Amino acid sequence: MKPILILFRILVGVLFIFSGLIKANDPLGLSYKMDEFFEVLNLHFLVPFSLAFSLMMNAFEIIAGIAVLLGYRMRIFSFLLLLLIIFFTFLTGFALFSGLIRECGCFGDCIKLTAEQSFWKDIILLVMIVVIFIYRNRIQPLLAKKPMAAVMILAVLFPVILQWYTLSHLPIVDCLPYKTGNNIVEKMKPPPGSRPDVYKTVLIYEKDGKQQEFSEENYPWQDSTWKYVDRKDKLIVKGNAMPEIKDFILTDYDNNNQNNAVLKENLPVYLFMVLDVNKAGEGWDKKIQALQQQFKEGKLVIFGITSSNKAAVEAFKAKHGLDFQFLQMDGVAIKTAVRANPGLILLDKATIKGKWHYNDIP
Repeated sequence: MKPILILFRILVGVLFIFSGLIKANDPLGLSYKMDEFFEVLNLHFLVPFSLAFSLMMNAFEIIAGIAVLLGYRMRIFSFLLLLLIIFFTFLTGFALFSGLIRECGCFGDCIKLTAEQSFWKDIILLVMIVVIFIYRNRIQPLLAKKPMAAVMILAVLFPVILQWYTLSHLPIVDCLPYKTGNNIVEKMKPPPGSRPDVYKTVLIYEKDGKQQEFSEENYPWQDSTWKYVDRKDKLIVKGNAMPEIKDFILTDYDNNNQNNAVLKENLPVYLFMVLDVNKAGEGWDKKIQALQQQFKEGKLVIFGITSSNKAAVEAFKAKHGLDFQFLQMDGVAIKTAVRANPGLILLDKATIKGKWHYNDIP
């Protein structure tokens, strides 16, 4: 039993450290995935706390992984890991069997797993952690008390410092489709020979307390005894690839598409991405105003990109002394493009040449 227990500890510890490190590199990404789960589960009151949950979960995965490898306080950590993996298994199982969430975000955006892959990964982990929990009293610490305490203090400090850095700047490793070097136009194209997912709209109606699904062709629109309940898109044929960027749609406040104005411009184009103007960080004003001056001199082009409404944007522009045009973009797309509010992206004929957190705008 001892060799199996050692093997399980190594696998569980390494996997949790690896998972925690990947997500700590981009804690905002996990918080956005948590928001998705909270919305689907109707736990909207938890959305404001998603970033805090993300930071704590990432740190705990790393700390617990190191604790399991070193055999540190296994009574506590084996129990906490068991609770965590049960929770993870529930989430990945929900994502798989409900079909409402495609990816669980278990390894962030760097390693994307399908809902099915995530679920079976968690089932295997659950089995190993149950074994570790049952035989926790047989696991002895690998280090003496003082060296062990020193290692665990470092294990706590490391994810805290790492996540502080990535939130104050940008992810150290950019795994997003908008990373530097990518061409947006090329990334908007499906891979050669690929086919997209095929979905069918399902309409749900209720009669005599029983719900039934209908297609768009046969739903009982003329029968008043049926009451409309909901609609959903059901996957009919699974595609083999999708464009990496599928939501880059820029419009002005008259709903005119402005993609060409941005992607086909010959001058350098700066996109000042502000997800929510009412929650934007501070300290970037002079740097953006300097770019704005170069824009007025005809040296470059700058657009504001936001999901906020026109009135909020006008107030924001007046407050910060901005007079360049703002365009609208879906909030999810902005979150994907840059993990900062605000952030800055430099384009050269649709190719991303630079990307900065508002603390690092050159």
